[in-house]
Amino acid sequence: MHLESLSVDHLSSGPSISVHPADPVMNPASPADGVLLDAYSLAVTTAVERASPSVVNIEVHQAAKSRSGEPRERRGGGSGFVFTPDGLVLTNSHVVHEATRIYVTLLDGRRVPAHTVGDDPATDLAVIRIDANGIQAAELGDSQQLRPGQIAIAIGNPYGFQSTVTAGVVSALGRSLRSYSGRLIEDVIQTDAALNPGNSGGALVNSAGAVIGVNTATILPAQGICFAIGINTAKFVASRLLRDGRIRRSWIGVSAQTVPVHRRVVRFYGLAKESGVVVMGTEERSPARTAGLREGDVIVAFDEKAVAGVDDLHRLLTDAQVGLRCELTVIRHTERLTMSIVPEEAR
Repeated sequence: MHLESLSVDHLSSGPSISVHPADPVMNPASPADGVLLDAYSLAVTTAVERASPSVVNIEVHQAAKSRSGEPRERRGGGSGFVFTPDGLVLTNSHVVHEATRIYVTLLDGRRVPAHTVGDDPATDLAVIRIDANGIQAAELGDSQQLRPGQIAIAIGNPYGFQSTVTAGVVSALGRSLRSYSGRLIEDVIQTDAALNPGNSGGALVNSAGAVIGVNTATILPAQGICFAIGINTAKFVASRLLRDGRIRRSWIGVSAQTVPVHRRVVRFYGLAKESGVVVMGTEERSPARTAGLREGDVIVAFDEKAVAGVDDLHRLLTDAQVGLRCELTVIRHTERLTMSIVPEEAR
C-alpha cells in the first residue's frame, strides 16, 4: 500500500497589518486562552490514556485467487477494541468478513490469535474473541446522549501506524450510511476526527474516554466527513451476535427498487408517501410468491406503515416479523390491493 504524496501550500507573506494593541481579537493568545488550550489538551490526553489500552490492531488473512486462478492468501487489517474483560473485541464486519486467520496485536506488543464469534454485514459490525491475560476492557458510553459539537477522539491503526489519535467534534447525529451489504445503517455519527484506511473498527471516544462509536467510513475525496456506528447500535448487535452468532431478520423474497408513484394515484388513495417499492421479481417458494405478489406491483405500506422505498422496507423487516402474518398494501396498475404475507427468517 502506497501513501499518496501531499503537497503543502505555505502561506505567503502579504501586506503588513497594523493592529491596535488593545484589540482583543488580534492580540497574541492571552493567559486565559492558554488555560483553555491546556484544558482541551488535558481532556484529550486523559481520554486517550483511558481508552487506548483497549484498542487493538487486527491482522486478517483471507483466501483469494490470482488472475490465473491459483489459490493465494490475501492480507488486510483494521482496528478494534476490547469491550469485555474475557477478551471480546468489537470491530467492523468488513475487516474480518470471510477471514481464514485473524491475529490481534495489543498495545503492549503481544500478538495473539483470534476467532470470529459473530458477524453482521448489514450493520458492518463483528465480534471476535482473543485469549490473553491482563487486558483492559473499554468503558462503553451512551450514543443517545451525544450532542453536536462534543469532543470526539478517534483511536486506531491507520495504514498500520498503531495507536494513532485524531481529535475533532461530533459534526452531526442521526445520519444514515449504506453498509457494504447494501442495507442502510441508521443513527450513524458524523465526525471530523480524521479517519484513514486501517481506522475501521477502532474506537470513537468522548472526553471521558468512554466509547461512543465504532469508526467505520469516510467519504472520499471529502475532508472532515467521517462516520462511526453509534455504540448503542453496537451494544445491541454485539448482544445478539453473542447469543445467536448472527442477527435474525425477516425476508419476503423480492428483488425491488424505489420508484415514484403517480400523483393522481397518491391523491386518489390518500397515500402518505409519493414513492414506493416496485417488485422486479419474486423468488421461488418465497413468502412474496405465496402471497401473490407480481412483477410490477408497487409496495406502498407494510403492516399499515408507509413504505417510501427499499430502505423503509428493510427497516420494517425485523426479527419480530418472522413467522407473523402481516398486511402488505400494493398498487397494481391503478388498483390498490391488500394482501397477507408471512415473512420468513432471512437466509
